[in-house]
Amino acid sequence: MKAMLINAYGDDAVFEAADVETPEVKDGHVLVKIAASSVNTVDTMIRQMGKDLPLSPDTPAILGMDFAGTVEAVGDGVEGYSVGDEVYGCAGGLADLPGTLAEYIVADSNLIAHKPKNLSMREAAALPLVAITAYEGLIRAGVKQGQKVLVHGGSGGVGHVAVQLARHFGADVYSTGGGDQQMAVIGQLGATAINYKTESVADYVAKHTDGAGFDVVFDSVGGANILNSFEAAALNGQVATTVSMCELDLTLAHFKGLSLHVVFMLIPMLHNFKRQEHAEILRNVAQIAESGGLKPVLDESQFSLDEVGQAHSRLESRQAMGKVVVENRAFP
Repeated sequence: MKAMLINAYGDDAVFEAADVETPEVKDGHVLVKIAASSVNTVDTMIRQMGKDLPLSPDTPAILGMDFAGTVEAVGDGVEGYSVGDEVYGCAGGLADLPGTLAEYIVADSNLIAHKPKNLSMREAAALPLVAITAYEGLIRAGVKQGQKVLVHGGSGGVGHVAVQLARHFGADVYSTGGGDQQMAVIGQLGATAINYKTESVADYVAKHTDGAGFDVVFDSVGGANILNSFEAAALNGQVATTVSMCELDLTLAHFKGLSLHVVFMLIPMLHNFKRQEHAEILRNVAQIAESGGLKPVLDESQFSLDEVGQAHSRLESRQAMGKVVVENRAFP
């Protein structure tokens, strides 16, 4: 099969087209012909940092985690899937799991679900990593109908899904953005947009919660911004973050009695731990999408598999509005 390989990591790492052996289906897995894959920040981090990240695969490596495609073979012990089924998932591209920048992937059936019927392959491929992350964070934070939820970075990959899921769960949703385009996307998704560049945390907490704070804060920015999340949260509030590799003063969280949830959705893939929960989340996400409660925002750029280097550059440029997707069109 055709694949795009990384033979050496680093800032100048490049993807190279290669013919590699098509993987054979095995017990508990399905062989999927990949139609599309999306690029996530963690993919670019692996390409750049390599073995400085403990989750990076050995080279030569096939990167890429998200995919949508069609089942071509079903391994022993797999139930619920047949040849020809359209599926999506996040199932490779790290540790010892070959990735999705190839024509085929052998995916653990506990890491996939049937593709939402109303979404294209491109749209479905954009969802798995960000949707699982957003869903897990909101559920762990106990989001429920009638709450006021703040999403930091609501126009980003994880953030724009978190906004839609929080609305689906019945919350009154607010979201921060840093420019006209970001604010417009947030508004189109049904949330009240907050420009963090012109409004202080104290200002928007007073404006939108009468000073009480938000019941749930979903922070897809993380790092130092977690302190803003602590400030924005209500007493005994819930804060979920996707980026917590930093040192922070927890004094404010202590005196407000906050609960902090760290979401690292790669754990099931890395440690073969509760993988079936990812399949369950993806099934739930598919139902939400089919009900009209979730639709991914895709960047206007389009890339074929042999243009994956350009797709990485597009994401890293911070010019993309929505998820960057690579389609497995034929090699030249």
